[in-house]
Amino acid sequence: MTITPVKNLVASAKEQIETLSQEDAEAQVAAGVSQFVDIRDIRELKREGGIPGAIHAPRGMLEFWVDPASPYHKPEFNTDKKLVLFCASAWRSALAVKTLQDMGFENIAEMEGGFGAWKKRGAMIEEQKKEAK
Repeated sequence: MTITPVKNLVASAKEQIETLSQEDAEAQVAAGVSQFVDIRDIRELKREGGIPGAIHAPRGMLEFWVDPASPYHKPEFNTDKKLVLFCASAWRSALAVKTLQDMGFENIAEMEGGFGAWKKRGAMIEEQKKEAK
């Protein structure tokens, strides 16, 4: 069986979507015209922390949460702001933005480098509360 390598899917998606630099994404969110959406797994969020003010929407539920017709729709996605998706390294976010574009979303982008690049450049990180054992 021959499959298309995921790196090829990501490269193809990146040719068809908007990618914002870290600084541009941060400035747009600060200006109130964009909203960060963290699509990492909850375990990543708890382990690494997150970007303050970001909506968390795990990749596996993203399409269901943003679709107003879905029984799983989350009202925080009823916004005119540009949704700026990010994951750990901007691979999952590229595929997610492409999928949401295919669903008809237009005001959407990903953040270059993802959370890994955010953390590396020393930008603000919000620690997540640990669950009691």
